[in-house]
Amino acid sequence: MLLLPFFTPKIAHSSYILAGNKTCAVIDPRRDVQIYIDAAKAAGWRITHVLETHLHADFISGHLDLAQKTGATIYAPDMGRCSFEHVPVSEGSEIKLEDMTLQVLDTPGHTPEHVSYVIIDSSRGTEPVGVFCGDTLFVGDVGRPDLFPGRAHELASALYSSLHDKLLRLPDFCEVYPAHAAGSLCGRAIAAKRQSTIGFERRHNPALLIDDREAFIASLTTDMPPAPDHFGRCSAINGKGPALVSSLLSPRAIEPHDFAALVEAGSTVVVDTRSYASFGGQYIAGAFSLNLQANFPTFAGWVVPPDKDILLVTSNSAEVTEAIEWLRRVGMDRTVGFLNGGTPAWATSGLPLKHVPQLSSQELREVVQHHSEAVIADVRARSEYESGHISGAINIPVADLRTRYAELDSSAETVVYCSSGSRSILGASLLAQRGFSRLMNVAGGLSGYLAAGFPLG
Repeated sequence: MLLLPFFTPKIAHSSYILAGNKTCAVIDPRRDVQIYIDAAKAAGWRITHVLETHLHADFISGHLDLAQKTGATIYAPDMGRCSFEHVPVSEGSEIKLEDMTLQVLDTPGHTPEHVSYVIIDSSRGTEPVGVFCGDTLFVGDVGRPDLFPGRAHELASALYSSLHDKLLRLPDFCEVYPAHAAGSLCGRAIAAKRQSTIGFERRHNPALLIDDREAFIASLTTDMPPAPDHFGRCSAINGKGPALVSSLLSPRAIEPHDFAALVEAGSTVVVDTRSYASFGGQYIAGAFSLNLQANFPTFAGWVVPPDKDILLVTSNSAEVTEAIEWLRRVGMDRTVGFLNGGTPAWATSGLPLKHVPQLSSQELREVVQHHSEAVIADVRARSEYESGHISGAINIPVADLRTRYAELDSSAETVVYCSSGSRSILGASLLAQRGFSRLMNVAGGLSGYLAAGFPLG
């Protein structure tokens, strides 16, 4: 038995190759699957199995692409009622892979159809050596049960049973291979460590230390972080079977005036992937500012309308490829083109541009002390705001600005800040779409403000 982990940053997704001598299985694959094919080829393995623990909410899976490219058989939860060709598995099912047997446990809670795969390596013994537990159990946390409207209490109770009646009955030495690590919104407080053991989690995982079922349910159904919009779409796409990446159109380079005509037609949205400083300097009216170097996929899936074609504005051609890959990972397949030459080409074509002034920490301090008429919008999460904020700041988490913008005065001078400047420039772009014209973004955000020595009061 050999295990190869693969980690996808930004969405903090963990997938795995489980291999014997000649064949291997891929567990919970990401959509761009060449990474697994290359790794298997380099090691001399043939990919024969693709295992899904559940219908993932935060990313599009690569199960169909892997099956199409390798001929592997897909195994997925029976309760998922998947529409594509697969072997349905449930409690008691067993999958053979050379000297290994993967025993299936039904572990609902994070999702209704969730399963876990317990590994028995008969070349070493008869006891479980590891478990692919998907989003049921994380290092330092457990899966959130609140992604299905009206079912949070039911699923939290099911999760308690899945953990205490099944996973925690595995041996202490059994290794835990979860599908996410710190940075994922599939849990509330996932640790940065990517693998653990049943014994360590039993002793140190705060959620598992809650013995009472009702107290456990209460802890997982109150004060949970908001779920991005694409969490409500990806599960269905994965169950139906996503489009093969090879079938998707390649976005084309579009000259500025043609790009402007597409924007004017109203059937597209513009996604600008540049830094907050570049976007603030010059941007196309109506564009979403989604910094490619920040948490681009999560916020793109969260705020970009899924029923519109996407036009990209990037700093260079390499960013086009990267942005398309990230968009596809969260189910955004409608990127049709990118601005050839970027904003410099747009500007030299005589087309109009907007800008958002960037405030330094010192300039923000001046606003705080002497511009009481200015509106200060803190677009961080509520928990961040409650841990410390600028006095008088109004907290509206950035994605909520789409619906809560009316709580702010669109005619007032509006200063937007977050922790660094990236979420706040997205917030400024959302407000600009709704008619706010006196916007300013705080470069460096609250981190820079505190580093400069200024108090929060």
